[in-house]
Amino acid sequence: MAFAITQTCCNDATCVSVCPVNCIHPAPGEPDFGSTEMLYIDPRSCIDCGACADACPVDAVLPVDRLTGGQREYARINAAHYEQEEAEPPEGTGPPTRPGPNFHAWGEPSFDRVLPSDFGPLRVAIVGTGPAGMYAARDLLLHTRAEVTLIDRLPAAGGLVRYGVAPDHPATKKVGRTFARFLTHPRARTYLGLDVGTDVTAEELAAHHHAVVYAVGAATDRRLGIPGEDRPGSVSATAFVAWYNAHPEVAADAVRLSSERVVVVGNGNVALDVARILVSDPETLAGTGIADHALAELRRGEVREVVLLGRRGPEQAAYTRPELLALKHLPGVDLLVDDHDPRIGAAIDAAGPGDKAAVLRGVAREAVDWSLSPGAAGRRRIVFRFLSSPVAVCGGEETRAVRVTGGGAEPEIPAGLVLRAVGYRGVAPPGLPFDEATGTVPHERGRVTGRPGTYVVGWIKRGPSGGIGANRTCAAETVGSLLADAVAGTLPAPAGGPKAFHRLVRRRRR
Repeated sequence: MAFAITQTCCNDATCVSVCPVNCIHPAPGEPDFGSTEMLYIDPRSCIDCGACADACPVDAVLPVDRLTGGQREYARINAAHYEQEEAEPPEGTGPPTRPGPNFHAWGEPSFDRVLPSDFGPLRVAIVGTGPAGMYAARDLLLHTRAEVTLIDRLPAAGGLVRYGVAPDHPATKKVGRTFARFLTHPRARTYLGLDVGTDVTAEELAAHHHAVVYAVGAATDRRLGIPGEDRPGSVSATAFVAWYNAHPEVAADAVRLSSERVVVVGNGNVALDVARILVSDPETLAGTGIADHALAELRRGEVREVVLLGRRGPEQAAYTRPELLALKHLPGVDLLVDDHDPRIGAAIDAAGPGDKAAVLRGVAREAVDWSLSPGAAGRRRIVFRFLSSPVAVCGGEETRAVRVTGGGAEPEIPAGLVLRAVGYRGVAPPGLPFDEATGTVPHERGRVTGRPGTYVVGWIKRGPSGGIGANRTCAAETVGSLLADAVAGTLPAPAGGPKAFHRLVRRRRR
């Protein structure tokens, strides 16, 4: 009995550090680490110790003989990763060689070059309690004697783990438990519902801490730039996800599901998430953490079909294979590929075993007649329309259709709701430099340009790419830069202490 890594893999790589026989790859330091869709266990090397399963923060590691339904495919995916690697070694190299048992050679960042005695008392503020901020807090609290002030403008901690992960992915949300203990750590103080820039200024925050780390993520969405984009019934996927996760800044009546067809522009994992929620049986969602108002609207709604528009072909889709595989096993839901362009079917048929397009092999294909009612198809369905882009959102006071490219014409797809899921975008933190082109804060290894003692981590640092686990190495780099500056004595000395900051916050909240 070997173990296999499944859909919910977050690339945190905690499993790598506990594996005694080095059978999980790609590992930190290997070329594909940080860009791979998931990690893989080599079934030939696995000794069935279960250490990886115990360490996994999102319950993604399971015994192969306990995989059920669609999960069984992950046993094959894990094994195929190593078979393909041996069959097609990188050009100019021989078959891949792996070192023997690592005996925990790679583990938690320890910052061995820095000792607590290398610098004096250190107070660090972290703005944002999502994964990036909490990985930074964990490194500081576990590996130094620093005091940490955790700040979030929302009334609940968690960031995208709390408000961005789909409610039917409870295993992914479990990573929040890993972080929760640091919110009440003896050397941490947490302020929720405190907005830096409104309640306190960035200058006031810096005046009470040696260093400030901004982990504010990418708070808004990218726009399409097409006519009708702001028409009622045209909504960002960011707002839709926040709506079904009970985000306090999104009204309960922000979304109405009164149309049989919804068009989602984009085909990344967020697009798949919203499509899955829209066509799932509401009763299966009732046992999740979905917002009560969203569940009531899904029960009352009329959605029968979701169309996913992708500008590129199936071989270049933005979603990951694990998420697409899960969609194929959604009860009561059919998948269909709109075969409006011969290049689409050709790409699926020519795809190799490890390619994304190969997952669509066996999925029905037909040139969809958009004049037909979605209800005529019988069961609920998700339609993939590749090589197609939106040209305009059409209608009067309400959204009526989306005009799209593809197939040598610009057909209109009738829809009462359009969701744009074309990516997140960062917002300039008050008082910090900002690159409008990339939506990030300019920095050097996490050090904000021209702002001594100010740092960034997560999506505001590197852009909206990479999942939960990518923030672990990102945070280690930023914390490493911060500690190096502490040792060098270049951090500004704060004018006020923790009690003064607490009094300031109390005054502002009155």
